[in-house]
Formats: sequence, C-alpha cells, structure tokens
Amino acid sequence: MGGIEAAAEFNLVWPFDESQVNHCLRPGRCAVNQIDVTDSHCCVKLIEIPPEFPMSLTRLPQHAAQIPASGRLNLDHVAHFVAERDAAAAALDALGFTLTPFSEQSHRTEPGGPVLPAGTGNRCVMLREGYLEFLTPFADTPIAAQLREAIARYTGVHLIAYGSADAQADHDRLAAAGFSPLPLVRLQREADAPHGTTTVSFTVTRTPPGTMAEGRIQFCCHGTPEGVWQPRWLSHANGAASLRRVYLVVADPVEAAARYSRYAGIAALPTGSQPGSQSELQPGTQFVQRTARGLLHFIDADALQAGFGLQAPAVPWIGGYELGSDDLTATRHFLAAAGSRCRSLADGRLLVILPSSLGGFIVFCDAVSPL
Repeated sequence: MGGIEAAAEFNLVWPFDESQVNHCLRPGRCAVNQIDVTDSHCCVKLIEIPPEFPMSLTRLPQHAAQIPASGRLNLDHVAHFVAERDAAAAALDALGFTLTPFSEQSHRTEPGGPVLPAGTGNRCVMLREGYLEFLTPFADTPIAAQLREAIARYTGVHLIAYGSADAQADHDRLAAAGFSPLPLVRLQREADAPHGTTTVSFTVTRTPPGTMAEGRIQFCCHGTPEGVWQPRWLSHANGAASLRRVYLVVADPVEAAARYSRYAGIAALPTGSQPGSQSELQPGTQFVQRTARGLLHFIDADALQAGFGLQAPAVPWIGGYELGSDDLTATRHFLAAAGSRCRSLADGRLLVILPSSLGGFIVFCDAVSPL
C-alpha cells in the first residue's frame, strides 16, 4: 500500500462558493486540521490519499485535528487541581467519564538537561476536541507546592491551556507584550498504549506564578498527540465530545479581557449574552475571547449568580466549562439516573454542579450548537 503524499494548500477567494471547495476536496484528498479563514481568503490544507487506500482510512486521525494551524491558537485543555486522586476518579466515573490511567509527570528544566520528577501526576478525560486534566501533587517539589497552594484556595480548575503549534512564537509574543515568560518547559510522561507504554511529550510556555491572577494560563504544544488522543479513551457514557468554553469569574471583566487580549494575541470582545439565553447572563459585563476552536468567557460574580444561581468560592475563579454532547437528551437522562446535581437552564443546556472532590461546574450543550 502506497504512502501519503506531501500536503498541498489551496487558497480560495473570500467569499467562496461550494464549487471552489468541491474542486479542492475532490475524491482522493482529505482536509487536514481545520480550514484557516481570514478576512479575505480561505486556505484549505490537504493531503493526497493514494487510490489503493480504502475509503475508511481517508478520515483524518483524531489526534491530528488537535493541533491548530500555524499562527493560530485553540482551547486545548483545562486542569482541575485535586488533593485526592482516588476520590476524584470515583466522582468522574460516576459522572460517566472514561478516564486514562494515572500517570506521573516529569520534566526538563533546560534543553538537554536531565528528566526530573515533577512531583505531580494526572488522569485525563480525553475528548474528540480538547481534554480535561485532573492533577494531583504527591511529592515535595516546587511544582507540587504550587498545586497545593492553589488547592488551599479552592479545589477545581486552576489551569487553562491554549493549544499552539509553535512554542517559541508564544514565548516571543509574551515577551514582546511585557509578560516576562519563563524558559520553555519540556514535559513528558509515560502513557498506556494498546501494546505497552509510550512516552508523550509537550512543550509548555508559562509566565511566573501570579502573572495571571486567575491561575496557570499557559500555552501547550503537543509533540506526540497520537499518544494522548488514543481512540479508546474518546467515548464517554455521558456523551461528552468537545471542550467548547471556559467560564472565568473575575472582579473586572473589562480589565481581564484587555489583559488576555495582550496575553494570547487574540482580542476578547464584549458580548451581550449567549444565543438563546438572553435571560441568563446580563449584558454589559461579559467578554468572549474566541480561539480557532473554543472560547474563554469572562463574567463577574453578579452574572454568575444571575445566570447559574451560583456563588464563587473566591474571585477570581475559573468556575467551570461547557462541554458539547453528542446527544444532550441522553446526557440528561444519564446524569439524572446517576444522581448528579444537575438542572436545565433556560436555553435548554444542562448545568451540572461537580462534587467537592472535583470542584466547579460543567454546562452540557449540543455539540453542534453555535458558540
């Protein structure tokens, strides 16, 4: 069976019509990653599929779709910091999530340096788009100490990772914007594989602790996405399929939006309310930062109370996130039968209050609904 040829690119004039797209996506080609759209053109990146490949093999592997196009960012993952990994795992299992096995983390503090234990480990909920991480400290290391300090403030989400294809570009942008980024961190860990184990690696761009009051806001460049997004971890009894939105509760959404705009190089813009939910989140105090896939949503404590009937345990608070479901009705039935704390919102989405071992909340919505 022949190999796959090098990638090709086709630039389409905006606005483009269906015939232009069909010309590019003719039989034997498969779109790679995502369509890159700007104000004036659309660039579709393709690979050639040899005719002897069966059609069932021409679909893009799930892991390859996780890396954003060059120069773009996406919403890669969020991480809960939890003190008790077994309690967290039991809660996630009851909620219908499939978990990866526990994996201890290690890192290099400098290029070519020794691989050192980080003193932390994780289990993950892998989604078709993005993932959820549950980090636990278990040793006396500087990184573990940072997790414990955060957990003392509240158990829940303390980390948001933008997905990136170029760690050095992220570092350079942060430096130019005055954020004094730390040296690039090269993390790795052993992960279960179908026939043993595999080493998965990441390059992470961070800023000094406290730079972003909301938590550890970083950029993640995956070196081995195929070892992270393994097909066997992507199906969940509750129907979860995609990480779509993260809610950040802040004292001053205007200030936070301006700061994150500089931080990520993506404008965070004011928004009145989500489509179909005008009664839930009040206009005038919210901002949304849209990445190539997924968004950050900045609200204040009053909007949190008005929209979800919740009080933040602290401000700022990365309170929760929105997950797309393949079948929202089935998700609703599963979580109700599991005895979870859930209720319907005015626009039909489903609010789930997570147990104290996890912290925060999840909003489930239809995976194909507009953001």
